[in-house]
Amino acid sequence: MSKRAKTPRGRGSSGEKREKIRDVYVGRPFQGLADEPEWIALRELVPAAAAPLKLAPALAEKYGDREVILATVLPMAWPAMTKPDGRVFIGLQRHVQSGDVSRDLAVALLCALETPPGKTVAVPALPGLGERLQDVIVNAPLDITVHTGFEFWLDDDAADDPNVRASLERANASIFPTVKLAAAPATYWCRVTDRSHVRLVLGDDEDPALDALSRLSAAGGLLLGDNTKFAGMFRAHGLLAPVWDLPVDVEAEEWEAPVAEFAKRYAEALAVTEPLTAVERRSKQGLIGRLQPLR
Repeated sequence: MSKRAKTPRGRGSSGEKREKIRDVYVGRPFQGLADEPEWIALRELVPAAAAPLKLAPALAEKYGDREVILATVLPMAWPAMTKPDGRVFIGLQRHVQSGDVSRDLAVALLCALETPPGKTVAVPALPGLGERLQDVIVNAPLDITVHTGFEFWLDDDAADDPNVRASLERANASIFPTVKLAAAPATYWCRVTDRSHVRLVLGDDEDPALDALSRLSAAGGLLLGDNTKFAGMFRAHGLLAPVWDLPVDVEAEEWEAPVAEFAKRYAEALAVTEPLTAVERRSKQGLIGRLQPLR
């Protein structure tokens, strides 16, 4: 009995060499976008929100004036979907991702544009080299709408399907109340079980942002008021996101003024150029100890 011929590693059945797709890690995938902190907040902190996007001129010329909607999450965490009317949805929170979220989103958008309206969008697990998000959309501030449910996913008649209704109810049950605050960019109040939080994504480089927070901590200016607690920080996609624990029974609008006052204190601390004092350095070490990486 003859032995089966082995296919050389890295080659297909035809003997042609297959190109190996390598992953590439980018620590700040949204850097260069007008609303980098907001992209991160929608990616990591906000359960249900959407924002319209505009195609870059070259893509708009090729595909027409397609309506593109950025969503925090899509059904079953799909990376993209198309609607029968031609709308394209892109999901920020998804199961499969590479080391460069920006390239993931760009490939999802390009795949969706090539997919007939209403059909399932196939997106590769690794995008490979190519265009990034910054190349395929108009770079403009996000016009964000925070939703209380995921009905914005649906076509007009989709809710008539009992399976769709059941899926929607399960998805909506996972949402915690969230409000976008106007006092500072990328700032969101939320209520989770027995407590509330304010979470804010800072738009400055990590080192100066951490120094500014350390100065505030040493001076007693880190809290948002009485009965609040600085819970720590996330590091998400290269930026810092401080988190405060708040009384559960105080509504979102009551935190606009305290957040505005904190934003003013932070800006003043950020402008200081002198080296940290000994007390501020100790505060910095304490903050680093409460820093939790997300991505």
